[in-house]
Amino acid sequence: MRRRFFIDQFLGQRAVMEGEAAHHLGRVLRAQPGQLYELSDGSKVWLGRIDLVTRDSVEFSLLEEIAAHLPELQTTLLLSVVKFDSFEWALEKATELGVSRIVPLAAARSEKALLAAAAKRAERWKKLLLEASQQSRRVQLPILESVAKPEAAFTTYKEGLRVFLSEAPDARPLRDVLHNQQAKTAVLAIGPEGGWTDPEVAAARAAQFQDASLGKLILRTETAVVASLATLNFALSD
Repeated sequence: MRRRFFIDQFLGQRAVMEGEAAHHLGRVLRAQPGQLYELSDGSKVWLGRIDLVTRDSVEFSLLEEIAAHLPELQTTLLLSVVKFDSFEWALEKATELGVSRIVPLAAARSEKALLAAAAKRAERWKKLLLEASQQSRRVQLPILESVAKPEAAFTTYKEGLRVFLSEAPDARPLRDVLHNQQAKTAVLAIGPEGGWTDPEVAAARAAQFQDASLGKLILRTETAVVASLATLNFALSD
């Protein structure tokens, strides 16, 4: 299976890859003229043949357009900041599972030192999203938003299915919340280790988010990301 890379734009029947991606392809993978790769500009995918490899760029001729699968379900993940190894693993898996947008949350129970360092990790996180998107052969990269307070994030999204995972004893199972749903946009909020605070729960409910449970077991944040996104995809995607 051919590898897929992202570029800024197609230029007629040509494309030019520059920057870190070109360095990786040319110097690390030792790409040679004549080799074929798939290229995406975020809306279309083309089969490209390498014509020229230089120190700073890779030039392609575009041979044929490839059918591009754009998911009907548009999912926004509101993900509380947790320890960075777990958070970054969750970002990678969320990308593989097709999320459209990720908003890191500065939840009340997120560690303050992690929140202070989060802004400096944004470029690293974007690189992780790029690599995961290429590996999973996505057409579009997910959008990574700036860190936001949960209360502000909840009020930003007013359409589609809105769910926040809850450990409350009376929270409905996620499968019941999704039963007979036909939504094509979904917003999923996942709290930090230690859970949501009462004011955060109140803010979510006021913004018409529904409580949902993944069961009686207490899951780590990154485990909850995979379990809940896989469930959403199963229930709402064609």
